[in-house]
Order: sequence, then structure tokens, then C-alpha cells
Amino acid sequence: MRNLLVTGGAGFIGSNFVHYMLEKHPNYRIIVYDKLTYAGRLENLERVTAHPHYAFVQGDICDMAKVRETILAYDIDTIVNFAAETHVDRSILDPDAFVKTDVYGSYVLCEVAKELKLERLHHISTDEVYGPIPQGAFRETDPFRPTSPYASSKAGGELLVLSYFITYGLPITITRGVNTYGPYQYPEKAMPLFITNALDDAPLPLYGDGLQVRDRLYVTDHASAVDVVLHHGQLGEAYNIAADCEKTNSEVARMIVQALDKPESLIQPVKDRAAHDVRYALDITKLRSLGWAPQVSFEQGFAQTIQWYVEHQDWWRPIKSGEYLEYYRRQYVER
Repeated sequence: MRNLLVTGGAGFIGSNFVHYMLEKHPNYRIIVYDKLTYAGRLENLERVTAHPHYAFVQGDICDMAKVRETILAYDIDTIVNFAAETHVDRSILDPDAFVKTDVYGSYVLCEVAKELKLERLHHISTDEVYGPIPQGAFRETDPFRPTSPYASSKAGGELLVLSYFITYGLPITITRGVNTYGPYQYPEKAMPLFITNALDDAPLPLYGDGLQVRDRLYVTDHASAVDVVLHHGQLGEAYNIAADCEKTNSEVARMIVQALDKPESLIQPVKDRAAHDVRYALDITKLRSLGWAPQVSFEQGFAQTIQWYVEHQDWWRPIKSGEYLEYYRRQYVER
């Protein structure tokens, strides 16, 4: 693996993965392939635009001819698929885009990887495919019970990828990550939403009682885990990625207002979303056996994330206008 096509590489986790790989493996060639939807931004890749082993192609993973053309043009041997519609709230409002990108797009990548006999297709999945778990932690062999259109589309796409390994022998690996946070995360997600709203003394809309439990993984740890699985994972296998750092949404909201010296009165409960899973948790014994462990504590990652959004208001302020305002009105104001 030397020439990697990183689909969705202009998004949050994808762009951080690109930064990580070009630093960790400077001799690898990284080609970012991204549709540049609302959450994919070239600004996320400004740090690497001058890197001699980086290139960008704008394209949709549902466009089979464009995917094939790009792979042939850049002599790609490996696909790392971050491309996805990812926001649960938006999937409830409009499931259509999720089925197209997360399921059909996965099919396209599998077909082209099979046709061109690539060395690897690595698929990025999510803990949400398992559904909620009141106690304990999911292992990779546990059944899928997704509850949202987002989680269901990710489960469908992942099962399709696995079927290509079983049926055609396509060399694949899969990772399922918990809630990830850090720089470049689009401010519709909870942590950047709360941070940016607090900076503007705007309400922090907290779903229901705020007692939903999530494990939170710093984005560079997510990137390093994918790197480890790419190089040491067993073909046809899935690996959970987690940080073993559970906190409720309410706890995180309070930590944010305290860190920014804002009043807790900014935290305002709103009507809970439909089918809101109470808790996710993953067992990472299998990934640890490859030598991986999270390196960034939540305290470290939280402080770094707060600082990044404080120092990069030129990045997020332009986002919170236009389409974002309409989405925000539909999602929160009307609640």
C-alpha cells in the first residue's frame, strides 16, 4: 500500500486522517476524493495542499466512471472510505441521501476495487450499527440492531463490503469507531455546536435529559487506529475503535460552559430526538491485540478542541450561515 485514495478526505475524520498519514508516512501518496457536500471543505486540507505527495479530486463515490478514472489516473492500490452522510439528525429529516451515499456508494467502491484488483478496501463504519447497549460493551461479533436511518445505512454499506470479501475474495478491512471529536468537526455535531454557541452566548440545545452516554475518541487516535488496521489487521475482519471514556451529553455541555467561563443557564433542554440511543460502548480487545491504544486522554483532547475552536473562528463562522441556519431552525428552534 503506497497510493491511497481517501474518499471523504475533505470531511472531519477524513481530513485529520490525511494530515496524520502524510506526517507518519511521508513517502505514501494520498489522493483525496470528495464530493464537497456541505460538510466537506477544502479549508480542512489547507495544511497539506503544498505536500508533493497529496492531490485532490472532486467526485462522488456513487459515480462509478469517475471513481474508476481516478484510481487509474493515480495508480491507486488502496481505498480508505470515509465518504458518508454521517449526522443522525439529518438522517431523520432526510434519509434519502444516506441510503445513496452510505449504501450505493459502498457498492460502487467495492465493484471498482474488485474490477481493478486493488490491494485493499478499508471501510470506515460506526458504533451505531450495533444500536444501544444498557451495560457492558459490544464485541465485533455481536449482531447489528441500528435504530436510525443513518445507523441503518452504515450497517447496510458495511455488510455489503463484507459480502464482497466472502463472495469475491475482495481484500477488505473494517473499523467501527465511537463518537469522535477534535479540529475541523462540522458544528452541527454536539461538541462543536456547544462550543461555538457558547462562544456567542447562544443557547446550547441539549436533547431531553442529557443523560445519553457516549464514549469520546480524539480524532488523531481514530486516525492512528485506522493506520494500524491498514498495516496489521486481518483481511475480512472488523475492529472496534474506542477510548473507554464515557460521559453524558449533559456532563460535556457543563464542561464546555465552565471552560469558556459561561453561565450554565446557556444549557437549554429541547425535545429529544426520535429513537435517541441512550448508550453506546465498544470492547477494543481485538484492536489492542494489534498493538493499538488511545494516546490522548479526554482532558487533553477536550482542552485542545476548545482551544482550536477559539483560535479558528475564521473557519467555523462562515459555516454557521445560509444552509446551516435553515437546518438549525428546523432541528432546534422549532423544538
